[in-house]
Amino acid sequence: MATSSSLPPLNARPVSPETRLAYVLRHFRMAYEFEGELPSIGYATTQPSIEVAAGDAGFFSRTEPCAPAPVFLIWNGRELPFFFASGFTGPLLTLSPSRAEIHADVVSAAFYLLSGWQEYYSEERDQYGRFPYSASVQQRYGFVTVPVVNYYFEVLRVAVEHVSGQMLHPRRWLGGAPFATFITHDIDNLRSAWKEPAKQALRRGQVGNVLRQLGRHFTQPDAWDNLETVQQAVAQYGAASTFFFIPEHRRAANGTPNADYFLPDIAPKIDALRAAGAEIQLHGSIGTSTDSKRLGAETQDLPRASDSPAGLRFHYLYWEPRRTPGLLDGWVFDYDSTLGFAEHFGFRNSYCRPFHPFNFEEGDACHFLEIPLSLMDATLHHPRYLQLAPAEIMPAIEPMLREIERFGGVFTLLWHNENFDPANEHNGPREFHRIMAYLRSRQTAFLTGRQIVEGMSLGG
Repeated sequence: MATSSSLPPLNARPVSPETRLAYVLRHFRMAYEFEGELPSIGYATTQPSIEVAAGDAGFFSRTEPCAPAPVFLIWNGRELPFFFASGFTGPLLTLSPSRAEIHADVVSAAFYLLSGWQEYYSEERDQYGRFPYSASVQQRYGFVTVPVVNYYFEVLRVAVEHVSGQMLHPRRWLGGAPFATFITHDIDNLRSAWKEPAKQALRRGQVGNVLRQLGRHFTQPDAWDNLETVQQAVAQYGAASTFFFIPEHRRAANGTPNADYFLPDIAPKIDALRAAGAEIQLHGSIGTSTDSKRLGAETQDLPRASDSPAGLRFHYLYWEPRRTPGLLDGWVFDYDSTLGFAEHFGFRNSYCRPFHPFNFEEGDACHFLEIPLSLMDATLHHPRYLQLAPAEIMPAIEPMLREIERFGGVFTLLWHNENFDPANEHNGPREFHRIMAYLRSRQTAFLTGRQIVEGMSLGG
C-alpha cells in the first residue's frame, strides 16, 4: 500500500457551486441532442426554471474523500443511490407549468462521482499505487455496474423536457447505432508464453519438459506473438481495434515488468496492423503517469499516423488522481482510456459515456476525453479479482451492457493479445468471441478511439 507521505500533495482550487453546475451541465449537453439553449437550471438562489435542491451542506469546502451515505430512492422502477439527499421527503421530481423542482441534489452528486473527487482526496492506494476498488463508494454501496450519473441525467432530462416542451434523445453513434464498442488490446507480452509452463514443469521436477519449453522458445514463434491473429479475430465482426504498445522494455524501479519486446523489432508488425485498419496508440510504461518528461519521450518513441488523435492507456492502469490529469493536458493528448477498476468490471466514475475528467488544480474540466474502461479480461479470471468460470461471464456482464445500451454509451473492452492463446480456457478466445457475438447482435457501432473522439467533437 502507498502511504500518504509518498503521495503528491493536495493542490486543489476551491470548487464553487457554479463550477460544479457548469461541469455537470457540460456533460449533460454532451449526452443528449437538444436544439437551442437549455432552460435555466440551478439552485433556488438563482430562481431557475428547473430548481435543484441544495444538499451538499458544505461538503465541497472540505477535503473528505467519502460523501455522506446516499439515500436509496426509486426512479422509474429502479432503486438508485442519491448522494446529498439526506433531508429528502416526498417525490423526487415535482412538475408545474413552466417549472420543475428536483428534490435531491443531483448536480452535486453527479459532480462528486464524475469528477473523481473520492480518488483525489483519498489516501488509499494499492500495492501498485492505484486507487483501489475496495476503497470506493461504488464498492461500499454496491453500484459499480450501474452508471448512476447517467440516471441523474435522466432526472434532469425529464425536467428539461417538461419545461422546454422538447424531447431529448441520447446522442447516437456512427450510422445511428444505439451504443458504441471500443475494442482494445494492451500489448504487454509477445515473447513469454513459454514461461509459465516452464515454471510449472520446474516445480514438478520435470527437467525434460523444461528443456522442451526452452527449445520451443528459441526455435518456434511464441504463442503470444499473435498480433495478426488478434487483428483478424476482430475483423471478422466488421470491426477494427486499437492496439496500445509499450516503448519501455526495462522493468520499473519497483520490479514491475514493462514490455517483453523491443519496439523497433516489431515495427513491421505495427505497420501491418495499421495497414489493416487498426489504430496504434501508446501504452505508457510504469511511472509515466506521474513523470511528464518520460511520458513526453515515449510519445516520440511510438510512431503514429500524423492525422491520428493522440491516445493512450497507462500500463497496469496506473493513474495518480493528483498528478495524471494535469500531466495529460500538458502533453495535449486527445484521449485516455485508463479509468476502470482492475478488480471489477463496471463504471469507475459511475458514467458510461466518454467524459472530461476534472482537473482539481485548475478547477475546471480537463481538455482530453476519457473513454472509460468497462471490462478487462484479467478481471474476469485472476487470483486477486473475480475468478469467474467461463459459463458465468456473459450472465455477469450482460446487465452492465444493457445499461450502456440504454444510455447510448461506450463499452470499452480490453482483451490482451496473450488471451487470444487457444490454451487459455478461462478468459481466452472462446470467451472473447461470445462477447463479440452478443455485441454484434445488439447492433453496436464498433469504433476506434479516433472515431469516438471525432464523433464526440461533432456532438454525438
